Amino acid sequence: MSDPLVSTSWLREHLIDSDVRIVDASYRMPAMRPPVAAEEHAARHIPGAVFFDVDVIADRNSSLPHMLPQADQFARDVGGLGIGNGDLVVIYDRGDYMGAPRAWWMFSVFGHDRVKVLDGGLKKWIAESGATESASVTPVPKVFHARFDEKRVRGLEDIRKNVEARAEQVIDARSRERYEGTAPEPWPGRRSGRIPGSLNVPFTDLIDPATGEMRRASELQRIFSAAHADLARPIVTSCGSGVTAGVLSLALARLGVDSALYDGSWAEWGLPNGPPVATGKP
Repeated sequence: MSDPLVSTSWLREHLIDSDVRIVDASYRMPAMRPPVAAEEHAARHIPGAVFFDVDVIADRNSSLPHMLPQADQFARDVGGLGIGNGDLVVIYDRGDYMGAPRAWWMFSVFGHDRVKVLDGGLKKWIAESGATESASVTPVPKVFHARFDEKRVRGLEDIRKNVEARAEQVIDARSRERYEGTAPEPWPGRRSGRIPGSLNVPFTDLIDPATGEMRRASELQRIFSAAHADLARPIVTSCGSGVTAGVLSLALARLGVDSALYDGSWAEWGLPNGPPVATGKP
């Protein structure tokens, strides 16, 4: 498994390659708005980048936030962004790992393996004097064929059964406080706590605060090991709404470990009449 990240120096060298498509998948939680990510993209983005709206390229019939769309919708939406199956997709976000890993996972779910995440995102790109623009990009639509890979996705019933079977390790990307149920949930109406039996690796622990880049492989291994995760056993990642779980899946991919992602995550499990929750220290 090749590294799913590319560096800012790599992107500078390949920015105008004919098969490279730059995608801004920045995302802001509702509590962090305004501004909305689309407005920030319009004001400043890497040259040629199109905007991948996590809330729009989603199942618009679901009451849950940004759930996976059907394959035909994903194909139409990304084809409309000028992305074809032969393209190398390089995804970035503001530099907080909020959005790009989710989009990376979505492309993987729909069978597109030529996809990378820009390590450090826009923040590092700008810090290194990378070029930006505010001009809108009008992509030439392409045909994109999506093939749904069910192995990369878990639903509510899968996780409910796994609470009893414990065949897969569920790793929660939320903060320790949310995991233990001592902090309120940002998604309205959700209970506090965690999926029974789940482990906790806050996604922020995987990012080097000094550089904004993902930590080295040896550090990632140490962090997962400290959380009692066995990288030789099946893993499902989870979080608040399926966004930052992608950071865990991305880090695991760097270590050569495949994982699935619980799409509904706590936005689904934590509903008032949802399955049992655990609280306190594990």
